[in-house]
Amino acid sequence: MSRLKSWGLICLVTLVSMQAQGQDAGKALGGLFQNLLRPAQNSNGGNAGGSLGGLLGVGGSQGQGINVSEVAGLLNQSMEQIDEPKEIEIGRQLASVLLGAKPLHPDMALQRYVNRLGRWISLQSTRPDLPWSFAVLDDPGFNAFATPGGFVFVTKGLIDQVTDESELAGILAHEIAHVVSKHHLRAIQKTAKAGLLSKVVASQLKNDLAGGISSQLLSLGKDLYSKGLDQDDELEADRNGVALSTRAGFDPYGLVAVLQMLRTTTPDNPLFALTFSTHPAPQARLDQIELAMGQRLDTFAGKPVVTIAHRLTRAGNR
Repeated sequence: MSRLKSWGLICLVTLVSMQAQGQDAGKALGGLFQNLLRPAQNSNGGNAGGSLGGLLGVGGSQGQGINVSEVAGLLNQSMEQIDEPKEIEIGRQLASVLLGAKPLHPDMALQRYVNRLGRWISLQSTRPDLPWSFAVLDDPGFNAFATPGGFVFVTKGLIDQVTDESELAGILAHEIAHVVSKHHLRAIQKTAKAGLLSKVVASQLKNDLAGGISSQLLSLGKDLYSKGLDQDDELEADRNGVALSTRAGFDPYGLVAVLQMLRTTTPDNPLFALTFSTHPAPQARLDQIELAMGQRLDTFAGKPVVTIAHRLTRAGNR
């Protein structure tokens, strides 16, 4: 069984077990995802190779975990020096920043569904063996985020705005495309090389012996994700995301439908403020997708509409 399939099975079994035992859903899910974000330690102080941390690409044969205070130094290295285990650890630290800003949504059926959907799409990418993890944040805003190494978040507000499964698939594929192309890693590295990230992290975390996420790093992470990526990276993720969601079996016009919805949304709507401020205008994105797609993917369009509510109802009846 591959590392990715094995990890997916463990995650699913753990979630089902939690639910069956009647634990508080929000607390249980939050605890599980926090385990994903930190390397597990064995009794000798080393990383446990068979643990959740090992499955996430740290420990065992994957190499030693990286202390949070080392992130700044890593980002000052060349891209070629940041190997996959290091990329995953940087992503884990940034995912912790995002979780520090917003909690996970307590609906475990929704979390399982989004995780399954995202993992299926990620399997069709050129980096299927990353420890892909997908989760829903308890936030009414319309947003999606990704960090290096395969940590992807969508907000409950986004879920509420999309109905067709192909629309959600298009959004997840867009975020997966960012990870595959290392867009966030490059953007953060650019900031680090300008001296900004290095100085802040080095000065604030040098005495952080516990290796925890400091309030300063939390603030820095929020700032990085509030600015967004370069326009070219967003447009590239649109193009690659459309191709990826189509390869995964979804209607290629799912993301197009989302952008058409955004185009008709008033710019002053606070629920969409961050999306509008961190992405190119919806019409510009639609124009670029049309140029890239033409009519080449039309043969894959017209699939039956499957609503998210329908998927969740079916999952609940199993």
